[in-house]
Amino acid sequence: MGRAIYLVLGWLFVALAVLGVFLPLLPTTPFVLLASSCFLKSSPRARQWLVNSRLFGPFLRDWEEHHGVRRPVKILAFVVVLAVIALSLFRDLHWAVRTLIVVLGSVGLAVVWRLPTIDPSHPRPRGRPGPETAAEK
Repeated sequence: MGRAIYLVLGWLFVALAVLGVFLPLLPTTPFVLLASSCFLKSSPRARQWLVNSRLFGPFLRDWEEHHGVRRPVKILAFVVVLAVIALSLFRDLHWAVRTLIVVLGSVGLAVVWRLPTIDPSHPRPRGRPGPETAAEK
C-alpha cells in the first residue's frame, strides 16, 4: 500500500512540475525533487525515466551531483517571476489576487535565491545509462 501511495504522489508531483514549466508562479524544481524522492521509494523504473527525461533530467542530475542549480536557471526563474509580479500589478485584478501573486512570487524568489548555485566550472551532467539488458551483458 505504501509503495502505491508513493507512486501516485510521484506522478502527481511530475504533473505539477509540468504545470510549473508553463505557470511562472508554480515552482518546477521542487516538484521534480519530490517526484524523484517518491519514485525512490516506489518505482525504480519511474525514477530512471525521470532522471533520463530531457525536460527534468538535467535539473535532477545537477541537484544529485552538485546539490545546486546552475546560474542561468536561477536568473531565468527570477526574471520570469518578477515579470509575472510586475504584470499583475498593472492588470485590472482584484487587490486580493494581486496581493496573493506578490506574496507567492516573493516566496518563490526567496526559495530560488537560497538554492545553492553550481560553479560554472562543473561539467553539465549527462544522461545516465539505463539498466543493462541480458543481451548487453
